[in-house]
Amino acid sequence: MRLEKKLIQMVEEDQGLKDITTDFTPNMRVRAEIISNEECTVAGISILKTLFKIFNIDVINSANEGDMIKKGERVFILDGSSHDILLVERTALNILSRMSGIASLTKEYVKMAKNVKIAATRKTTPLFGYFEKEAVRIGGGDTHRFGLYDCVLIKDNHLKLFKDVSDAIRKARENTSFTHKIEIEVNNTRDAIESAKSDVDIILLDNMNPSEIMETISKLSENGLRDKVIIEASGNINLNNIDEYIKTGVDIISIGRLTHSAPAKDFSLRIL
Repeated sequence: MRLEKKLIQMVEEDQGLKDITTDFTPNMRVRAEIISNEECTVAGISILKTLFKIFNIDVINSANEGDMIKKGERVFILDGSSHDILLVERTALNILSRMSGIASLTKEYVKMAKNVKIAATRKTTPLFGYFEKEAVRIGGGDTHRFGLYDCVLIKDNHLKLFKDVSDAIRKARENTSFTHKIEIEVNNTRDAIESAKSDVDIILLDNMNPSEIMETISKLSENGLRDKVIIEASGNINLNNIDEYIKTGVDIISIGRLTHSAPAKDFSLRIL
C-alpha cells in the first residue's frame, strides 16, 4: 500500500491539475511498447507493473528484473487507455531509467569484487531511496541500511559526544535490542582494535587507504579479533581503484556512487 501511495503521488506531481495536452487528444484503447535505447541491466519491472495496475494498464509481456537488455529490445508491451498510458509515461520511464542505471553500475562493481560484498550507502535521493536501494539489490549488491532504524551506525559525529569508542559501543549495547547489529566508523587502527575488543559487530574503516586497511586487519588478526567482526571499507572507492581494496581482505566495500552518481539509462515509450 505504501508503494502504491508513493507511485500515485509521483504521477500526481507530474499531472498537477490535469494533463492539458492529453486532455484534448482522443481517448482510445491502444497498445504501447517500452524499448531500451542502450544496453543495460534492467531494474524496476515489478514496480512498474504495480504502477500500470493502479492505472488499469495491462502488461502483455515484460522483461524480468536483472535481465541484460540490448539496445532496441522491448522491455514492456502494454495495453490500455491512451490517456492513462500517456499520463504515466514519464513517471514510468523515469523510474525505469534511474533504477536500471543503478543496477547496471552495481553489476559492474559486483563483477570486479568477486568474493567481497558490494553495498550501497544512505547517499540516496530523498523519497526515492527505496527504489534506489532495490536497484542495488537487483544489480547483485547489498542494500546496507535503508534508514536510521534498522542498524546502529556510530559515526564520527556521534563519537564526538562520547569519551571514546568503547564508551559509545557500551551505550549502544545498553540501549539497543539484541536484534540490531552495532556498527562503528573508525579511521585508525587503534580505534578499530578497541572497537573489536568492545564486541562491536561491524567495523567500518572510513577513508583509510589500502595499506592502512591491511595493517589494521593484520593487527586485528594478531590480537585474535579478526574473526569476531565484519570489516567494511568505504570512502573514495571507484572502478579504477577497487582492486586495491579487494586485496586488503575486507568483507564489505560500500560505495556511495552506486546511488548518487549512477548515470540513468535511456528508454522510450511508443504507442503502436
